[in-house]
Formats: sequence, structure tokens, C-alpha cells
Amino acid sequence: MDDPDGYFGERVAATYDDPSDPVNQQQNIDPAVSLLAELAGNGKALELAIGTGRVGLPLAQRGVPVHGIDVSKAMVARLRAKPGGDAIAVTIGDMTTTRADGAFTLVYIVFNTINNLTTQEAQVACFRNVADHLVPGGCFLIETGVPPLRYLPPGQDILGRGAEPSEIVSYTYDHSTQNYRGHYAEFRDGKGEYLTIPFRYAWPAELDLMAQIAGLRLRDRWGGWNREPFTTDSRTHVSVWEKLAG
Repeated sequence: MDDPDGYFGERVAATYDDPSDPVNQQQNIDPAVSLLAELAGNGKALELAIGTGRVGLPLAQRGVPVHGIDVSKAMVARLRAKPGGDAIAVTIGDMTTTRADGAFTLVYIVFNTINNLTTQEAQVACFRNVADHLVPGGCFLIETGVPPLRYLPPGQDILGRGAEPSEIVSYTYDHSTQNYRGHYAEFRDGKGEYLTIPFRYAWPAELDLMAQIAGLRLRDRWGGWNREPFTTDSRTHVSVWEKLAG
């Protein structure tokens, strides 16, 4: 790919702060920031794939020292342009190996971003990198979806997410590898643009095993940021693993 920011260059970065998107609305951001601030306590927080600062900025405004890691310079440029954005230290690099200075009481990844690592090896490496950043007793939080395979009829590998006059989104799944692709078609002024991005899904139990490999243990799992119970019908989960002492 020619774009040095990979799949998250300026074209995608320009859409991330869309105020009509529910993820950018205050009532959905506040519960996430409150939980993250509680987990960070009096320590520092590290956000992997900090992006344009949707969560990192309000967390810093709560008084939590926030550092970020992100592969996309386009995303970070938009963070820098926001009030207070230039006060957040960001290291450009891949979240599987990139190191940030210092030790943290909290490391977190939000909004399915763990799935941007498209191999199991990369996801395991991310957990190990997180463990190296955490103080003993520190926490690693992931917000991500439960793989929606139960909603696919037998023999079907395409699942639509939404269709509007301006956008059509669908996903195609390869069950043999746990890889899937997002397909995004946008329409403006009579013209269409198409983008596809690869992902890899992981089941909650698989993430728990990755955590165990990295010396972490599951502390909490909820169905969402408001600490709803995680059940067989949950479409998302917010999971917290704790670094073991010693």
C-alpha cells in the first residue's frame, strides 16, 4: 500500500470525528472515560491506536496523564489540532512492538481496534507488549465486538452492517482463518468511492488465553461501558485483565 499510514491515512482520518456517528456523541464517550479514569487511578494511561483522541483527550481532561501509540500520522495530526491535543505525547508505531516511555497503571484499546491486527501472532505480541508497559497490578482493557457468526445463515459469509443513501457497509468472513474484511462504499455528489480493510476476530476466550500467555489474568468482563452483564446475547464486551505480580 502506497499510503505510509496503511489503511488509516487522511481519507479515513477525515471521517473519524463525524458528529452524527454515535461513537462520537458525548453520552457514549462519558461512560468509557469514567471507567478508564477509575482503572488508571493515580497512575498513567497508555492508549493503543489513540487516533484523533476521541477517548484520550477527555481522559486527559479528567486529570489522567495519557500517552498514545498510533501508526497513523494523519490521525495524530488531527489529535494535535484539537484543544489540548498537543499536550498528549504520542509515539508513532505499531502497537505490537512500539514502546512508550514509562510504566502505566492502565493500557487500553477501544472500538474493535484489536481486530486491526490480522494474525493471531500479532495479537499475542500486542498482549505481551502491553504487559511490558504495565506495572504489577496494572490493567489492560479492550473494547471489542463478539464475533457475529451466529447471525450468518449456514453457507453464507457476507453480513451487512448498514445501508444508507450515502454509505453501504458489509463484512465478508473467512471462518477457517478468523479473518474478515470490511467493505465501505460511500456516495457523494453522484460519485462513489470504495474502501476495503482487513481484520481478524478473536473470541473472548481466545483473548483470555492471549492474556494468560502474557502474564495477565481476567479481572472483569462486561457487555458494555456501563458495566452491563456479559451474556450469551451480548454483541460487544469490555474486558479487563490484570498484570500478575512478580
